[in-house]
Amino acid sequence: MTGLWVLLAVVALVAAFGVHRTLTDGRARAVAARDATAPSHFGPHLGERATFVQFSSEFCAPCKSVRRVLGEISGAEEGVAHLEVDVAERLDLADLYGITRTPTVLVVDGGGRVLSRLVGAVRPAQAREALASVGVPG
Repeated sequence: MTGLWVLLAVVALVAAFGVHRTLTDGRARAVAARDATAPSHFGPHLGERATFVQFSSEFCAPCKSVRRVLGEISGAEEGVAHLEVDVAERLDLADLYGITRTPTVLVVDGGGRVLSRLVGAVRPAQAREALASVGVPG
């Protein structure tokens, strides 16, 4: 009988963790700028109004869908760019910006300051909401 209670407790914990991840993945949240010299990290590739800086990895399946979503939005919005960073090649940037999983997208303003962060598979509405939250109409 004790084994049944242990099993039920484990199932409840796993379900709670799954619900938590479902509610938090892909959600935009504001973050403080960690480095004022961000343009030197990303080169001349920043958009005039905003840039989606996507941290991804080669074997990340959700990264491919996020790449498509952000590419479509940046192509449709004037002054908005999309830059993809492979974390395997740029561990220094991943460490600097606190990237612990892929995909993670930083919304960076034209001056290179990090204004928002999206973690997980990002849907188009969430990406547009992140742009709007930093003052770029989407």
